[in-house]
Amino acid sequence: MESLGGVGAALIVGLDNLFPPIPSELVLPLAGFSASRGVFSLPEALFWTTLGSVVGAMIVYWAGALLGRERTRSLVAYLPLVKVQDFDRCEEWFAKHGTKAVFLGRMVPLFRSFISLPAGVERMSFWKFTLLTTAGSFIWNTIFVTAGFLLGENWHRVEGYAGVFQKVVIAGVVIGVGYFVWQRLRSRRNGTTDADATVVMPIVRDRPRSHRR
Repeated sequence: MESLGGVGAALIVGLDNLFPPIPSELVLPLAGFSASRGVFSLPEALFWTTLGSVVGAMIVYWAGALLGRERTRSLVAYLPLVKVQDFDRCEEWFAKHGTKAVFLGRMVPLFRSFISLPAGVERMSFWKFTLLTTAGSFIWNTIFVTAGFLLGENWHRVEGYAGVFQKVVIAGVVIGVGYFVWQRLRSRRNGTTDADATVVMPIVRDRPRSHRR
């Protein structure tokens, strides 16, 4: 970062998408620390780190789109420190939640890197993918870059709190999904009741006519 400035920050953060074991929770506070030392400004740090995240995600997206599911899954098996099951879990999450998975996945380690693959395999709208990736990455990057900027020489302490924030995000996703399922089940029950009422009402109206005859 000191030798390449913002471009160096973008390259390092972008590698988090291409090589998942690189921890962005450690790299992003370091970018904030570099900003506090005047290597670049805080807005520049946010711009370059988010740009790196988005460009890295785009590369992974197009890799999934061009290779297809089976070849992508086979390629993941050769990545060091990565399991095929990691890709499978991301694929299942994307199948269930679609666009929400792309946005929220930017804030969950490993999912952040892998969620772009099923989005590409399924040929999700590229512009929608880019918009959601940019929004999710900017939120995540802002938290850790700003923390590193404020902590200065103690930027490395941010990593210790990353796990707590990760759990908060996952809990929010679980609550959101549970509420969505509850709403669907509730509307289905209400729809059945209305349908029953529609069937019964004509029969009730027919009885008086039959009596008059």
